[in-house]
Amino acid sequence: MAAGLGTRMKSKRAKVLHELGGLPLIAHVLRAAKPLNPRGIFVIVGHQANEVEQASLNEVGDLAHFVMQKEQRGTGDAVASARDALAASDSLVVILSGDVPMIRSSTLETLIEQHRNERADCTILSVRLNNPAAYGRIVRNESGEFQKIVEQRDASEDERQIREINSGIYCFDSKKLFDAVGQLKPVNDQSEYYLTDVAEIMLRAGSKVSVYLHNDPREVFGVNTRAELAEFENLLRRNTIRRLMTEAGVTFIDPSHAYVSADAQIGPDTVIYPDVSIEGACVIGEGCVIRAGARITNSRLGNNVIVKDHSIVIDSEIGTNCSVGPFAHLRMNARLDEGAVVGNFVEVKKSRIGRKTKAMHLTYLGDATIGERTNIGAGTITCNYDGKNKHETLIDDDVKIGSDTMLVAPVRVGKGAMTGAGSVVTKDVPENSLVAGVPARILKKLNKSESGS
Repeated sequence: MAAGLGTRMKSKRAKVLHELGGLPLIAHVLRAAKPLNPRGIFVIVGHQANEVEQASLNEVGDLAHFVMQKEQRGTGDAVASARDALAASDSLVVILSGDVPMIRSSTLETLIEQHRNERADCTILSVRLNNPAAYGRIVRNESGEFQKIVEQRDASEDERQIREINSGIYCFDSKKLFDAVGQLKPVNDQSEYYLTDVAEIMLRAGSKVSVYLHNDPREVFGVNTRAELAEFENLLRRNTIRRLMTEAGVTFIDPSHAYVSADAQIGPDTVIYPDVSIEGACVIGEGCVIRAGARITNSRLGNNVIVKDHSIVIDSEIGTNCSVGPFAHLRMNARLDEGAVVGNFVEVKKSRIGRKTKAMHLTYLGDATIGERTNIGAGTITCNYDGKNKHETLIDDDVKIGSDTMLVAPVRVGKGAMTGAGSVVTKDVPENSLVAGVPARILKKLNKSESGS
């Protein structure tokens, strides 16, 4: 169920699209559902349906099917919207809320197992809370068997003392579910159709209703406010960092001041300094050092990489034994081969830097392919944009680019060539040549000792 706006979030954005750990809330729920190997996952959409649908497709692909809830008139109405899609099949239906991101696949598997073992028609997942305010209560009879669910706002004073609450997660026989949904009436204070009434309707009709009492309340908590979202983020972050320290052998200098995505993989003996942010599906090798203030997003780092203070690495790949920063910026599929060095205030965009090549200071390298053992002088710029199109710069092995060189693409600098400081290179530079000037022209051919090739 993912149709609501979530008014308590105080946002124009649908609640299930708010992010936790870098993913929409609904993505976490779908990740829990997918390992159950369902025939399909039916997402009930309403507010910002297109965005919710895209987030679902990104997570589970063709498993996702979508049902529109035209008016949000309660959880019972949401399930009724899926009648045409599900009622005809004789199947087991698990109902989840799109704002319960901590639910685990193993918990859902246990719920289904109990449902089948007890041959139930409806199984409700419940937990006990010390403070159950705002949750619907599980009311049992004197024999301890399920009697009904009553919402907090409709509960009597005695019912409000009950600590066992309804999680909003259910397992149903599909045909009996929709028979009961068809009997729902808006008899509560809010004139909404409550899915919670379905269990009582089924019980009166002679169906078997079971309750699975789960032992971890945190799994079933929903996100209703931004404050709760922040609490979930903190919990997820703490769990991730604890796992990396205990299971992967990663050192965090100050675990309370680092952010690491739950999808990140980090190798042993890597050291993470304070105020580091590792976002998305990053893979970081062994023995790396990530200094304070660095941000790494959806990138791969080899072994023994150093990312120095306040550097940004986005959608990029860094090879073994490389060094980046401080204050460097790699983006849009930048790639550093083994032993390459990118230094202070260097930006690399959609470029490949060859083995043992260095660009140490104040440089922009965009749409460039640079060979091995090349040195890029301070202030170098690949002028890749002509006002309409982007063009590529090619720099071969063993090249020395002088400080403040402008490389006006498309252009190629041949193996072993050199450019003088302040050159504006508008034409290809032959191998083992020295060019200088504005525009740059060939001054002489270089011997092996001069060119380094």
